[in-house]
Amino acid sequence: MICFPDVNVWVALIVAEHIHNRAAKAWYEQAEWEMLVFSRITQTGFLRMLANSHVMGKRVVSAQDAWAIVDDLCGNGSIRFALEPPGIEQAWRDLTPAAQSGSSFWTDAYLAAFARTSGYTLVTFDRGLARYGNTPVKLLSGA
Repeated sequence: MICFPDVNVWVALIVAEHIHNRAAKAWYEQAEWEMLVFSRITQTGFLRMLANSHVMGKRVVSAQDAWAIVDDLCGNGSIRFALEPPGIEQAWRDLTPAAQSGSSFWTDAYLAAFARTSGYTLVTFDRGLARYGNTPVKLLSGA
């Protein structure tokens, strides 16, 4: 199975102090996946979090070091960057009804559309992402 972790899963995997580090590591080590992928959105979000002192505290990294972390992750062969799959824009539009508002619904709908059109399993701690029917989602339990 090819898994598509959201940003919080990526951060939890590499930040030992993250509240979900143990759960993320336990999932990662179960190896129920054959490959993990970044999309441009998850890669950008991950890089942004690594360089954010409010998230990383004293472990905040420079842009260059953030790229080095991504390069190290992708260097083992089982983690890679995935291009947008065909049909993603229409799927994304279909998942963003006009009545929707808020700060995260655009990204949540994009992640769901990416998973749906690629066939990858979206891995997340965010229970709200399970609301997107016909989207392969692996919900990790926090803690």
